[in-house]
Amino acid sequence: MADLSALDSWRDFPAVQQPTWPDQQKLADAVGELSAAPPLVFAGEADQLKELLAKAARGEAFVLQGGDCAETFEGVTADHIRRNVMTILQMAVVLTYGASLPIVKMGRMAGQFAKPRSSDVEVRDGVELPAYRGDCVNGFEFTAEARIPEPNRMLRAYHASAATLNLVRAFTYGGFADLRRVHEWNKGFTRNPAYARYEKLAAEIDRAVRFMAAAGVDFDALRTVDFYSAHEALVLEYERALTRIDSRTDLPYSTSGHFLWIGERTRQIDGAHVELLSKVRNPIGCKIGPSITPAELIALIDRLNPDGEEGRLSLITRMGADKIREVLPALVEAVKAHGAPVTWICDPMHGNTIVSSTGYKTRRFTTVVDEVKGFFEVHEAAGTIPGGLHVELTGDDVTEVLGGAEELNDEKLKDRYETLVDPRLNHQQALELSFLVAEMLRA
Repeated sequence: MADLSALDSWRDFPAVQQPTWPDQQKLADAVGELSAAPPLVFAGEADQLKELLAKAARGEAFVLQGGDCAETFEGVTADHIRRNVMTILQMAVVLTYGASLPIVKMGRMAGQFAKPRSSDVEVRDGVELPAYRGDCVNGFEFTAEARIPEPNRMLRAYHASAATLNLVRAFTYGGFADLRRVHEWNKGFTRNPAYARYEKLAAEIDRAVRFMAAAGVDFDALRTVDFYSAHEALVLEYERALTRIDSRTDLPYSTSGHFLWIGERTRQIDGAHVELLSKVRNPIGCKIGPSITPAELIALIDRLNPDGEEGRLSLITRMGADKIREVLPALVEAVKAHGAPVTWICDPMHGNTIVSSTGYKTRRFTTVVDEVKGFFEVHEAAGTIPGGLHVELTGDDVTEVLGGAEELNDEKLKDRYETLVDPRLNHQQALELSFLVAEMLRA
């Protein structure tokens, strides 16, 4: 059996964006309990996902990754999880038809309970407190007590993730994901006059479904889908505690989620996050923003995937619509020349955050769409594969992102602005985006 202590090498590297845990004994107790807890996911499932991501890198599949910016304990309800899964399934049906490819479905869920912050502190009315770092770490309430990092919150995040995964598996294997049911949901979406431009594509999908039924396709085989969990591997004590040695291969796997990614703020090549994730065998991702150079990117690839394993590494671009056409080409060409297999995924959300005239942190739907267009344009010009989409969304009818066919404006943001960190596409905007991307995939 391999020695798990080798995974503790991350402690010798600089670790940014970590909580300052005030009670070290309580931290040790929580980590010990997590280390003995059953795995949330299994190595074999992670390997299956790795194979699918390898297909996406070759243009034989397309990745859809979506969910809340940051999960909350309060949001771990059957209705919220159901609506998020429903939205991703609806988007996947549209993208499947547009791309004529299988869609690899991943939720930003069952682990996305922590977020990096631009400052360690938050100041309100002259009062300075530690920043809210997600429910895994501390509370959102602006009080000294709530903002103290609490190790037992990691245990609560583990149990919330287990409950989420249990429900997701029930939905995706219990008939909720039946292709015919999901298609009917989408037909309801296009009946809204605001989305009339998508009726033609919806009608094509309808004819395809009816053709399959007439041809005797086994719809029982289309009642279930594989659905994978993904989150940013941010809180290192949590991630290390849930790493296990797989009994089949004697190799280390993270069991906190199928797919983990390193954020733009934590991708330092000599940092603790890169060190820890370089050692687990899950498929992993790395967010890359406009500040990265081709040389830095190649060094990261060599560090995270030295063996050039297909499906192992996804590069999740978050450039901003105003920079993607300028910055991404050199990075794509450098990776192409290097020859390492990577899956290119577009995050059109994080580079496009603005503050509205009414003071809300928001994004413009048109800008999100433009970044996706730029992503496809760059890959088409380079002869490389645009492998997927990574989106912050919710199945709820929130009002957090400006625009879309229903023209959500500044004044409407206040109606249902519910996110605790970053703005998300609502259900209707997420579906609209899927129809627009389907049109790009068919072009």
